[in-house]
Amino acid sequence: MSQIKSGYKGVFAGERMYVAQVEAQDRKGWISRQILDDLGEWFGIPEAAESYARRSSELPFWAAFDGGKPVGFVAVLKYFDQAAEIYVMGILKAYHRKGIGRLLVGEVEKWCADQDISYLQVKTLSASHPDTHYEKTRAFYRSVGFVEIEEFPNLWGTANPCLLMIKAIR
Repeated sequence: MSQIKSGYKGVFAGERMYVAQVEAQDRKGWISRQILDDLGEWFGIPEAAESYARRSSELPFWAAFDGGKPVGFVAVLKYFDQAAEIYVMGILKAYHRKGIGRLLVGEVEKWCADQDISYLQVKTLSASHPDTHYEKTRAFYRSVGFVEIEEFPNLWGTANPCLLMIKAIR
């Protein structure tokens, strides 16, 4: 990717790649579904993926585009005045490790700062589960400044222990 520069439509990374906030609920739902369908290793339960897509259409939402094609997205859930959560985030497998996740998290951090939110959290599968895909997910979140806070062994059922990670925004 070339150097990132800001523009009125979002953050740009090269000629074709950009991140923009998406407002239209139907567009958010469509983008979520398209990307989650490509991520079966992470979102392999169709009912859960549909639930994520449906809920993300109601939340603050950013998408990464390659030309006009959506290649990644993030939806944020604000809990309290000082705390928000990355509710769901996904990037097409062909676009992993290209800096898109960092761009999306960066936009969420800017939004949190504008909202006077102090803490951003994310929940993911704990390391006590041997899934290698989520090992990469946890490494990504650590690389953008999140730290492990607590494991909830029963939040998503005993087969899917949940790890809570948090990042200070300001």
